[in-house]
Amino acid sequence: MAKYGKSASENVEKAMRKRKKGTLKSGKSGKKVTSKKQAIAIGLSEARKKGAKVPKKKPAKSTKSTKSKSTPRKKTTDS
Repeated sequence: MAKYGKSASENVEKAMRKRKKGTLKSGKSGKKVTSKKQAIAIGLSEARKKGAKVPKKKPAKSTKSTKSKSTPRKKTTDS
């Protein structure tokens, strides 16, 4: 069973062609896309919007650690 539908691969193909031409722009900033991975992500995102068969997005990995680091406190001596 295929994970991706035919229309999803066509959207990715179009995005890759646009990237190669230099006309593919990112959604938020509007800057030119040069990365292959970003072009694929844009193509899959457009396919999702059209209702194509595409698996759900995986949640983004956070760069910050979940555990907060505390600095050791200085010991004060009261005499």
